[in-house]
Amino acid sequence: MSDTFFTSSPGWTWYIILYFFVGGIAGGAFFLAALLRAFGRPEDRPIARLGYYVACAGAILSGLLLTVDLTRPERFWHMLIQSNTGRLMFKYWSPMSVGAWGVLLFGLFSFLGALGAAAEEGRPSWKPLQWPPVRALNGRVVAGGIAVLGSVFGFFLAGYTGVLLAVTNRPIWADSTLLGALFLFSGISTGAASLILLSRWRSPAHPGSLHWLAESDRVALALELLTLVAFLVSLGSVARVFVGWWGLLLVLGVVGAGIVWPLVLERPAAAHRHLARAAALVLAGGFLLRVVVLLSSEQIHAAGSGVALP
Repeated sequence: MSDTFFTSSPGWTWYIILYFFVGGIAGGAFFLAALLRAFGRPEDRPIARLGYYVACAGAILSGLLLTVDLTRPERFWHMLIQSNTGRLMFKYWSPMSVGAWGVLLFGLFSFLGALGAAAEEGRPSWKPLQWPPVRALNGRVVAGGIAVLGSVFGFFLAGYTGVLLAVTNRPIWADSTLLGALFLFSGISTGAASLILLSRWRSPAHPGSLHWLAESDRVALALELLTLVAFLVSLGSVARVFVGWWGLLLVLGVVGAGIVWPLVLERPAAAHRHLARAAALVLAGGFLLRVVVLLSSEQIHAAGSGVALP
């Protein structure tokens, strides 16, 4: 941490923590669904469709959480449209403006993906799904474009939340450039975990699809663990804030229960028996990661300059 003054806490509520968590799941689920759709087998299509559904629901919920957190929720559209001219409001130099458009565009592509998935699944009672423009969403070129662009904005949504913290002038958040990567890997792991749990609840998934999700989750968890260690090292002296309850929650809750133990449960010899339990632990660990990162910064306040702990 530099010896310059830093700002007071933004006072974010639990709505923002939930947005960080849900946005990561949505972005990760869309990316995994796009991979399965492009390179998977026919028996993987149900999981791919489920991934698009999860991404669309997560995008809608993310937008609602951001809107509710505003001081004047009814004026949320001012982030997108100039109230005095009716023109689009986009400030490329403003992280908040870029983020608002990122959420909106991800919502658009995740909606198109979900609509195409519903048409592919076939629901005769839903007449709009039989319309030619909707059925065209499953064309090779159109579906490929949705998958690629949706994945780009999904990556943005999953990792942007960490980048947003890094550009603030708050301790912990501004002391490392790795928060974006950390939240991105966490988003992929929680996205995979969500698909595993929902596939077991919604309809039995093909064992090969579940195996692929478990392997993807293991890779994402391993990358998340490595990035988390590098993140803590990069904090330098500021990392001493984790000597205490926050450190205990980080080590036992995030690392132990949310990363290491799922890696053990998802190993090939035991994955079939413990997959649902591992997925639940991954989701809990992903949520705790965001709680620790966001709220631990509250423990550091300015005392003239530098870092001071209460």
